[in-house]
Amino acid sequence: MGFLDSILGRSKPPQADLDILFQVPQAVLSLEAQGFTFTGSGGVCFRDVEGNADNVSVDEAEQLVRLDGAATVERSDDDFGFHWITVTRPGDAPGLCTDLHAVNSGLDQAGFGSSLLCSTVVFTAPDGGPLGLVYLFKRGTFYPFAPRGDQKRDNALELQVRGAVANDVPVESDLSRWLALWGAPHLS
Repeated sequence: MGFLDSILGRSKPPQADLDILFQVPQAVLSLEAQGFTFTGSGGVCFRDVEGNADNVSVDEAEQLVRLDGAATVERSDDDFGFHWITVTRPGDAPGLCTDLHAVNSGLDQAGFGSSLLCSTVVFTAPDGGPLGLVYLFKRGTFYPFAPRGDQKRDNALELQVRGAVANDVPVESDLSRWLALWGAPHLS
């Protein structure tokens, strides 16, 4: 941060630590002990970048994950125009986290790190509804997202999950940053 940035109150966002994704399998164990079921699905959300370079990078990231035949990869867009790469690897939390890390790293190394928004790992809650453990790139933290019905969420369940995973992954302390991921393809 430069001198003018400090005078004007500007700061650089923290650099995303993609290796934190490797801590998620411990959070999976903690949530399973509380009655949650790991679905084997997760996703990477990113903004579109103009031109063909991002398409090539996304294709390369998908091909990397597909090298191991145990994972499936899908590309989709949500209702807000954000792009998702969804990876499914049933019963293999470490493998899924490795795949998500590979997609994120591939896009980051290709120069699209600023376009990465979040990554998710999906569970089924004890009540049968979906739960996403969401990693915010710009903050380097996780938060739970429990959508229920038409743009409603289960805040009590989200707070319960925060307590369950607080020793496993860095949890976002500012609740106003626990953003809703309405229309995320794997959390519907």
